[in-house]
Amino acid sequence: MTALVREFIPTLYAAPNLWQQLGIAERGPKLYQALHEGFSYSVFDKLSLVSMLDKKQLAQVCQLAPATLARRAKLGKFTQEESDRLHRFATVLVAANALFDKDMVATKRWLTEPVYGLGDKAPLDMLATSAETQAILDLIGRLEHGVFA
Repeated sequence: MTALVREFIPTLYAAPNLWQQLGIAERGPKLYQALHEGFSYSVFDKLSLVSMLDKKQLAQVCQLAPATLARRAKLGKFTQEESDRLHRFATVLVAANALFDKDMVATKRWLTEPVYGLGDKAPLDMLATSAETQAILDLIGRLEHGVFA
């Protein structure tokens, strides 16, 4: 009796990355268009969920006053400037999460506690400007490559 043997071909499945979970293009023209048009309010909800920050914390980090946030929820989208702030946070979140091997608990802890390499400031307290955001991303890059100074 001859047994029929089939070749096993595994189905490739990659879990969605953080950008896909947020519904934001990682880079390129689609990202630029989304920023110019303003992110959907759902991006804020997803950022809160993925980052494990409550909405009040996330609003503070992204400099969104409670009244503004309520208006954006009703309108369903953010302005270009507000979307840029949300994107700035998302960029740091994605980079920090990669640094901590996709461990969001460790990522959140690092983002919320003072970091020596940032002058003993918490990364979440340094997202107000693009220069501070770049300092966070630079530090993450140095830590990934073992350069501590």
